[in-house]
Amino acid sequence: MTGNGPAPGGADEQPDEMGTLYVVGIGPGLPHAMTQRARDVTRHADCVIASNLYQEFLKQDGTIPPDSQTADPVSTDGGATVDSTGDTNTPDDWTAGKIGTYPDGETVEIVRSSMGRQIELAREAFARVRAGQDVAHISGGDPNVYGKSDLVYLMADEDNAADIPIEIVPGVTAALGGAAMVGAPLSNDFCTISLSDKWRGWEEIAEKLRAAAISGFTIVLYNCWRDYERAIELLRDHRTDTAPVAIVNDAGRGDAGRNLEDETYTLTTLGEATTHDEEVGGMGTSLIVGTHETEVWENDYDQFLVTPRGGRDVDDF
Repeated sequence: MTGNGPAPGGADEQPDEMGTLYVVGIGPGLPHAMTQRARDVTRHADCVIASNLYQEFLKQDGTIPPDSQTADPVSTDGGATVDSTGDTNTPDDWTAGKIGTYPDGETVEIVRSSMGRQIELAREAFARVRAGQDVAHISGGDPNVYGKSDLVYLMADEDNAADIPIEIVPGVTAALGGAAMVGAPLSNDFCTISLSDKWRGWEEIAEKLRAAAISGFTIVLYNCWRDYERAIELLRDHRTDTAPVAIVNDAGRGDAGRNLEDETYTLTTLGEATTHDEEVGGMGTSLIVGTHETEVWENDYDQFLVTPRGGRDVDDF
């Protein structure tokens, strides 16, 4: 297979024999929420690296086809089947993907992304790009929002891979998808804070929570299965208990939601947020914490959150 995807943005000159590594944000995962750029890059890539969940989402509308056979490992030295670390591979190795065939006869290799093997996957992607393949490395949401983009650049630096063309393809992150579900909570200044302590301690997270609360940002919390109760209690020290809060599950995934039967949101207050433990379900859950200006707005169909941009009213428009 040869590279046939669009040229990367910002790459002035690129060797003809080199492919491109695209880090593709596909939003919540369902095809309807992808940008056209993300769809095009994924559809025309020679290799797609994606988790099993995102593979299933991408197959729903044919963005990638069903896989039918195991592929041979990528050749990195003119014929030997070795991976980018020099280890010999067999078709049963995790680096050997599955071949899918589109209705027009074009094929794509689909490699499973694993949370614990992101370093190896980056090296695999570099090897494939050097072998002439365009690689779409799939990230949920947006690659720059707690996604895969930083690792790709760090790995390129670590592995002396300055020759690899890289393009980041943006997607809809959970903050934006969740905000759209609940109305207009982010219309003024806002920030996102991850509660994951994988790379930093609680004290650093707490410092950022305090600063955001004091500064009057609407706050979107990611990775809420980690210390969300402690985060809420800290925010209550600096923000009124009546501040509106939205608990959002699987925004943009419709009835493909993992945490509950469907994408859902619950409106509550900062003082009552920790009483909704059953609705904080894992990676698909985010919390939107409003400010003193955020209001619950209601029409004939539902309730929503609205944060006005400053003190504007209708006449200001």
